[in-house]
Amino acid sequence: MLTVTLALIGITVLMSFYAFNRPAVQTRLMMNPYNIKRKGQYDRFLTSGFIHKDHMHLIFNMFSLYFLGTAVERDFTILFGSNGAYYFIALYLMAIAVSDLPTYFKQKDNPGYNSLGASGGVAAIVFAFIILQPMQYLCIFFGLCMPGFILGSLYIAYSYFQGRRSSDHINHDAHLYGSLFGLLFCIVVYPPSIAGFYSQVTHWLFGY
Repeated sequence: MLTVTLALIGITVLMSFYAFNRPAVQTRLMMNPYNIKRKGQYDRFLTSGFIHKDHMHLIFNMFSLYFLGTAVERDFTILFGSNGAYYFIALYLMAIAVSDLPTYFKQKDNPGYNSLGASGGVAAIVFAFIILQPMQYLCIFFGLCMPGFILGSLYIAYSYFQGRRSSDHINHDAHLYGSLFGLLFCIVVYPPSIAGFYSQVTHWLFGY
Protein backbone atom coordinates (compact mmCIF):
# COMPACT_ATOMS: atom_id res chain seq x y z
CA MET A 1 0.00 0.00 0.00
CA LEU A 2 1.40 3.40 -0.99
CA THR A 3 1.41 5.66 2.04
CA VAL A 4 2.24 9.37 2.19
CA THR A 5 5.49 8.47 3.92
CA LEU A 6 6.52 6.14 1.11
CA ALA A 7 5.53 8.72 -1.50
CA LEU A 8 7.69 11.38 0.16
CA ILE A 9 10.59 8.96 0.40
CA GLY A 10 10.21 8.00 -3.26
CA ILE A 11 10.15 11.63 -4.43
CA THR A 12 13.15 12.50 -2.26
CA VAL A 13 15.20 9.52 -3.46
CA LEU A 14 14.44 10.26 -7.11
CA MET A 15 15.27 13.95 -6.80
CA SER A 16 18.42 13.28 -4.79
CA PHE A 17 19.75 10.72 -7.27
CA TYR A 18 18.92 13.01 -10.17
CA ALA A 19 20.88 15.85 -8.56
CA PHE A 20 23.87 13.75 -7.42
CA ASN A 21 25.55 13.80 -10.83
CA ARG A 22 24.19 17.15 -11.94
CA PRO A 23 25.99 19.87 -9.97
CA ALA A 24 24.07 22.64 -11.74
CA VAL A 25 20.74 21.11 -10.69
CA GLN A 26 21.89 20.63 -7.11
CA THR A 27 23.19 24.19 -6.95
CA ARG A 28 19.85 25.55 -8.17
CA LEU A 29 17.77 23.51 -5.73
CA MET A 30 19.76 23.81 -2.51
CA MET A 31 19.18 26.35 0.23
CA ASN A 32 21.06 29.54 -0.65
CA PRO A 33 19.71 32.49 1.38
CA TYR A 34 21.63 35.01 -0.74
CA ASN A 35 19.89 33.96 -3.96
CA ILE A 36 16.53 33.77 -2.22
CA LYS A 37 16.91 37.38 -1.14
CA ARG A 38 18.50 38.72 -4.35
CA LYS A 39 16.57 36.70 -6.95
CA GLY A 40 13.36 35.84 -5.15
CA GLN A 41 13.99 32.08 -5.49
CA TYR A 42 11.67 31.17 -2.63
CA ASP A 43 11.16 27.67 -4.00
CA ARG A 44 14.54 26.80 -2.48
CA PHE A 45 12.88 26.68 0.95
CA LEU A 46 11.19 23.46 -0.21
CA THR A 47 13.40 22.05 -2.95
CA SER A 48 16.42 21.97 -0.63
CA GLY A 49 14.60 19.40 1.49
CA PHE A 50 14.32 16.94 -1.39
CA ILE A 51 18.01 16.69 -2.33
CA HIS A 52 20.98 15.39 -0.32
CA LYS A 53 24.73 15.73 -0.18
CA ASP A 54 25.54 12.04 -0.65
CA HIS A 55 24.14 8.54 -0.32
CA MET A 56 24.76 8.24 3.44
CA HIS A 57 23.05 11.57 4.08
CA LEU A 58 20.06 10.36 2.07
CA ILE A 59 19.94 6.90 3.67
CA PHE A 60 20.07 8.25 7.23
CA ASN A 61 17.25 10.74 6.67
CA MET A 62 15.03 8.32 4.75
CA PHE A 63 15.61 5.53 7.26
CA SER A 64 14.38 7.83 10.04
CA LEU A 65 11.50 9.10 7.95
CA TYR A 66 10.34 5.59 7.07
CA PHE A 67 10.09 4.25 10.62
CA LEU A 68 8.87 7.33 12.47
CA GLY A 69 6.93 8.82 9.55
CA THR A 70 4.94 5.59 9.24
CA ALA A 71 4.10 5.76 12.95
CA VAL A 72 3.12 9.46 12.90
CA GLU A 73 1.07 9.02 9.74
CA ARG A 74 -0.81 6.18 11.46
CA ASP A 75 -1.36 8.30 14.59
CA PHE A 76 -2.65 11.20 12.50
CA THR A 77 -5.08 8.89 10.73
CA ILE A 78 -6.39 7.73 14.11
CA LEU A 79 -6.71 11.31 15.37
CA PHE A 80 -7.98 13.06 12.25
CA GLY A 81 -9.48 10.31 10.11
CA SER A 82 -9.29 10.86 6.37
CA ASN A 83 -7.72 14.28 6.94
CA GLY A 84 -4.74 12.71 8.68
CA ALA A 85 -2.74 12.48 5.45
CA TYR A 86 -3.18 16.20 4.80
CA TYR A 87 -2.02 17.07 8.31
CA PHE A 88 1.00 14.83 7.82
CA ILE A 89 1.94 16.44 4.49
CA ALA A 90 1.47 19.92 5.98
CA LEU A 91 3.68 19.05 8.95
CA TYR A 92 6.50 17.74 6.77
CA LEU A 93 6.53 20.42 4.08
CA MET A 94 6.02 23.32 6.44
CA ALA A 95 8.80 22.04 8.69
CA ILE A 96 11.27 21.92 5.80
CA ALA A 97 10.58 25.58 5.04
CA VAL A 98 10.18 26.90 8.59
CA SER A 99 13.32 25.15 9.87
CA ASP A 100 15.37 27.11 7.34
CA LEU A 101 13.98 30.55 8.23
CA PRO A 102 16.54 31.27 11.00
CA THR A 103 19.33 30.27 8.63
CA TYR A 104 17.89 32.51 5.94
CA PHE A 105 17.93 35.58 8.18
CA LYS A 106 21.40 34.72 9.48
CA GLN A 107 23.00 34.02 6.08
CA LYS A 108 20.98 36.12 3.61
CA ASP A 109 23.98 38.35 2.82
CA ASN A 110 26.45 35.46 2.51
CA PRO A 111 26.64 34.30 -1.14
CA GLY A 112 28.78 31.31 -0.22
CA TYR A 113 26.35 29.67 2.20
CA ASN A 114 24.47 26.56 1.03
CA SER A 115 22.63 23.73 2.76
CA LEU A 116 20.48 20.82 1.68
CA GLY A 117 18.69 17.80 3.03
CA ALA A 118 15.41 16.75 4.63
CA SER A 119 16.68 17.03 8.21
CA GLY A 120 14.30 19.84 9.21
CA GLY A 121 11.26 17.90 8.01
CA VAL A 122 12.48 14.63 9.48
CA ALA A 123 13.21 16.30 12.83
CA ALA A 124 9.62 17.59 12.91
CA ILE A 125 8.32 14.06 12.30
CA VAL A 126 10.55 12.68 15.05
CA PHE A 127 9.28 15.22 17.57
CA ALA A 128 5.66 14.78 16.53
CA PHE A 129 6.21 11.11 17.36
CA ILE A 130 7.80 12.03 20.70
CA ILE A 131 4.99 14.30 21.89
CA LEU A 132 2.37 11.70 20.91
CA GLN A 133 4.31 8.68 22.21
CA PRO A 134 6.93 10.00 24.66
CA MET A 135 7.54 6.66 26.36
CA GLN A 136 8.37 4.75 23.17
CA TYR A 137 12.07 3.93 23.08
CA LEU A 138 14.18 5.47 20.35
CA CYS A 139 17.70 4.37 19.51
CA ILE A 140 20.79 6.08 18.17
CA PHE A 141 23.79 4.23 16.78
CA PHE A 142 21.59 1.09 16.79
CA GLY A 143 22.38 0.42 20.44
CA LEU A 144 21.84 3.42 22.72
CA CYS A 145 18.11 3.39 23.44
CA MET A 146 16.01 5.50 25.79
CA PRO A 147 12.47 6.89 26.07
CA GLY A 148 11.76 9.38 23.31
CA PHE A 149 11.22 12.35 25.60
CA ILE A 150 14.72 11.91 27.09
CA LEU A 151 16.44 11.43 23.75
CA GLY A 152 14.50 14.38 22.35
CA SER A 153 15.57 16.65 25.20
CA LEU A 154 19.21 15.71 24.69
CA TYR A 155 18.89 16.24 20.94
CA ILE A 156 17.42 19.73 21.33
CA ALA A 157 20.18 20.72 23.77
CA TYR A 158 22.86 19.32 21.47
CA SER A 159 21.44 21.08 18.39
CA TYR A 160 21.19 24.37 20.25
CA PHE A 161 24.77 24.40 21.49
CA GLN A 162 26.23 23.06 18.24
CA GLY A 163 24.27 25.70 16.33
CA ARG A 164 25.89 28.38 18.43
CA ARG A 165 29.35 26.98 17.70
CA SER A 166 28.77 26.60 13.91
CA SER A 167 32.05 24.76 13.47
CA ASP A 168 31.15 21.47 11.78
CA HIS A 169 29.38 22.64 8.57
CA ILE A 170 26.10 21.04 9.65
CA ASN A 171 22.95 23.17 9.76
CA HIS A 172 22.08 22.46 13.40
CA ASP A 173 19.62 25.36 13.38
CA ALA A 174 17.46 23.43 10.89
CA HIS A 175 17.50 20.42 13.22
CA LEU A 176 16.60 22.56 16.23
CA TYR A 177 13.81 24.58 14.64
CA GLY A 178 12.43 21.58 12.76
CA SER A 179 12.17 19.75 16.09
CA LEU A 180 10.44 22.68 17.80
CA PHE A 181 8.08 23.12 14.87
CA GLY A 182 7.07 19.46 15.09
CA LEU A 183 6.13 19.95 18.74
CA LEU A 184 4.29 23.21 18.09
CA PHE A 185 2.39 21.78 15.12
CA CYS A 186 1.03 18.89 17.18
CA ILE A 187 0.09 21.18 20.06
CA VAL A 188 -1.83 23.49 17.70
CA VAL A 189 -3.67 20.86 15.68
CA TYR A 190 -4.22 18.47 18.61
CA PRO A 191 -4.11 20.35 21.96
CA PRO A 192 -4.79 17.18 24.04
CA SER A 193 -1.27 16.08 23.05
CA ILE A 194 0.09 18.32 25.83
CA ALA A 195 -1.96 16.62 28.54
CA GLY A 196 -1.16 13.19 27.13
CA PHE A 197 2.55 13.93 27.08
CA TYR A 198 2.51 15.32 30.62
CA SER A 199 0.52 12.38 31.97
CA GLN A 200 2.78 9.74 30.44
CA VAL A 201 6.02 11.43 31.46
CA THR A 202 4.96 12.16 35.07
CA HIS A 203 3.68 8.60 35.44
CA TRP A 204 7.08 7.28 34.31
CA LEU A 205 9.03 9.68 36.49
CA PHE A 206 6.94 9.65 39.67
CA GLY A 207 4.62 6.68 39.35
CA TYR A 208 1.35 8.62 39.20
